[in-house]
Amino acid sequence: MSGEGEKMEVETLPTAAAPPAEHVKPDDEEEDCSDLATLLDSIDDKTAADKIPILTSVLNEPSNRYGPTASALKERAVYALARAYCEDNRHDEVVTLLTGTACAPFFANITKAKTAKVVRAVLDAVCTLAPEELDMQSQICRNIIAWCQSEKRTFLRQRVEAKLASVLFQQDKFGEAVTLVDNLLVELKKLDDKQLLVEVHLVESKIHHGLRGMAKSKAALTASRTNANAIYVAPALQSEIDLMSGVLHCEEGDFDTAHSYFLEAFEQLDQMDDREKAVPCLKYMMLCKILDGLSKALGISAKGNMGIRSDRNDADISGMITGKRGVKYAGSDVEAMSAIAAAASKRSLKEYEAVLVKYPHELQDDLLIKHHLSTLQEQLLESNLIRIIEPYSCVEIDHVANLIEMALPVVEKKLSQMILDGKFNGILDQGKGQLIVYEDADTDKATEKGLKVIENMDKVVSSLFSRSQNLRSMMV
Repeated sequence: MSGEGEKMEVETLPTAAAPPAEHVKPDDEEEDCSDLATLLDSIDDKTAADKIPILTSVLNEPSNRYGPTASALKERAVYALARAYCEDNRHDEVVTLLTGTACAPFFANITKAKTAKVVRAVLDAVCTLAPEELDMQSQICRNIIAWCQSEKRTFLRQRVEAKLASVLFQQDKFGEAVTLVDNLLVELKKLDDKQLLVEVHLVESKIHHGLRGMAKSKAALTASRTNANAIYVAPALQSEIDLMSGVLHCEEGDFDTAHSYFLEAFEQLDQMDDREKAVPCLKYMMLCKILDGLSKALGISAKGNMGIRSDRNDADISGMITGKRGVKYAGSDVEAMSAIAAAASKRSLKEYEAVLVKYPHELQDDLLIKHHLSTLQEQLLESNLIRIIEPYSCVEIDHVANLIEMALPVVEKKLSQMILDGKFNGILDQGKGQLIVYEDADTDKATEKGLKVIENMDKVVSSLFSRSQNLRSMMV
């Protein structure tokens, strides 16, 4: 009986009741995408204007195919369409490309991770192809952020907000960029996303440097380095960190350390063949060499003859632009810095100003170079003025202006500023139009020591008085 029962249990599962097995095709065989591939291949020899309708038809094809092969082809179409819009200068279409109707069906049928990858890739491509269109970059970032908020895609929104902060920094909208970065850092610290923290802290450092807040800029860079030590940092990002470190050391006057950081960044960018970013590093290295040599040579102080005559090789940068490096990065930027070095070595203010006029784009567009070259120009002017007035105890201001080949009001204003700053002792007699220079009087050391004794006695008496008050309070 038991054997029959077991037999009956087996027979209760008839094979005829199971649904007929279907032949499951591999994913690649589900859809025939040869027509989409043909359309994508046909755009190679067409202009940007002709590519756009073809690529749009690939994204909006009526069959609505979103298998692996079709998704890969449509992803290529999105990238190609973004490039075509940029090449055709149709920036309004670029702004609405990702958040408009063209890509909406494609994003709705792929994973969130894939969507984030496509959005970031398109954003990077647009910023690379149209680097000067900052308004367009800002608007496309804002559109993506609004779309991410409606779709509740937090991680992608944070990544795009970091990019927007960088764009706002390039637009010199420091206030809006600081507000955005501060709010973003609060979120990122909760998530402990170290990769994005490194990038956002680096942008924060650049923003505060643009606002001339060196203490906050240095603190932000330290935070970026701290997070970078815990993860792997790509060479491109590491070069940006080294570049910012060099900038801050250059602002502090430590030109040797700044030069070493710029050299580290330059070597990494040179290995990646990134000429666009390597050239500024080379310019900064040349700037540090010029400033380091001339800061030691000029030595502007109350003693007029200090540092005026020195070795002209102090600002020689010919060794930095010879050989393979000079051939590879030759251009107007290197020529401009070489001309500045030559003018500074000759202590020629007129030639120095002529170089600034000849190369306005290469020397005035960069914040760091512009700031330090203006400071160097002031030092050269002071050096030349001190050298002119050194032999005189009384000299006409008009004569000084003629010798230095500058307008009389400019020279008069600079001389008064130097007197107030203590660069030399003298007065301006505007009634006679003369500059009267006094010899440096020797300081009375006895008076200085007497004042120090009085100061120390004051401290002792104040200390004894406070102790006596404490004893009285204890007795009471």
